[in-house]
Amino acid sequence: MVTIRVFLAVAAVKKWELHQMDVHNAFLHGDLSEEVYMRLPPGFDKGRPAPRCWFSKLAAALKRYGFSQLYSDYSLFTLCKGQTRLHVLVYVDDLVISGNDSAAISTFKQYLSSCFHMKDLGVLKYFLGVEVARSQEGIFLSQRKYALDIISEAGLLGSKPVAFPMEQNLRLPSSTSVVLRDAECYRRFCMSLVRIIECREVSESCSATRRSVSGWIVFLGKSPVLWKSKKQEAVSRSSAEAEYCSMAVVTCELRWLKGLLACFGVAHTKSMELFCDSQSAVHERTKHIEIDCHFLRDVVLEGIIRMNHVSTTNQLADIFTKALGKWPFEFLLRKLGILDLHTPT
Repeated sequence: MVTIRVFLAVAAVKKWELHQMDVHNAFLHGDLSEEVYMRLPPGFDKGRPAPRCWFSKLAAALKRYGFSQLYSDYSLFTLCKGQTRLHVLVYVDDLVISGNDSAAISTFKQYLSSCFHMKDLGVLKYFLGVEVARSQEGIFLSQRKYALDIISEAGLLGSKPVAFPMEQNLRLPSSTSVVLRDAECYRRFCMSLVRIIECREVSESCSATRRSVSGWIVFLGKSPVLWKSKKQEAVSRSSAEAEYCSMAVVTCELRWLKGLLACFGVAHTKSMELFCDSQSAVHERTKHIEIDCHFLRDVVLEGIIRMNHVSTTNQLADIFTKALGKWPFEFLLRKLGILDLHTPT
């Protein structure tokens, strides 16, 4: 999903066209290169050669046309010929095609149709549960339909919406309820919600385990493209140590993102700014942190990132780690560029 958001953000800035194609019966196109059992031998729970075989055949067809498969993300393919740039993002049997040359895109789509039974879906409008709407101002992404589908499946379509997701400063106790009868249904809903709720950096402590919950968000220009919150593996001895661990992780993500941007022909020569709301972490006011501290110091000296302090009230990542009230929740949503497209004007 990060690659998709970066792909769309770059296309919006560069005014590239966005097209979508679908492959009919994609798995039937793959060439099997191993024995396939109709009934699996004892000890094997799953066997999924079809997706792998199909992807291999599609990748081979793209490479024959002149595309290169990127190491930053194997589902992304790039072609550069003179001034022409084409990019193809693959998710199973769905392809998103973008580039700076309409004629080249049209020719390439004809090539794909000659290789496989393709369906041209035209301009990109819906991809992996994300609605895509384009205007003169840019590209608007919405998961309204996907969210409504989840609510409908849960039987909560008639429920009243709330202004903010959790009571302010709420501390969730350990659950004492009985085990659910249908755990599979519960897990499916959780995985669906992760895609909706999935940088600046912040760290908050979990009262039950005393382990820090770290959260960060990365912007490409004004567009949020990467965000995450996660409970850390071990208990930190200080808040500064937790901040360092989190900043080290997000720095690795920033380096990967810089490599991904280069694949789109976007050169980022300046230092990437990393904002943290901990003065001690920004100014290294601690002596017991070793590896993460040295790693961060090295990337700062190399000019890859530049450390900055941000006030707690403007810490955007708080929305991923804290139960905020209505005003701070709406304030951070506006700062993130999250809007309700269906709100009456």
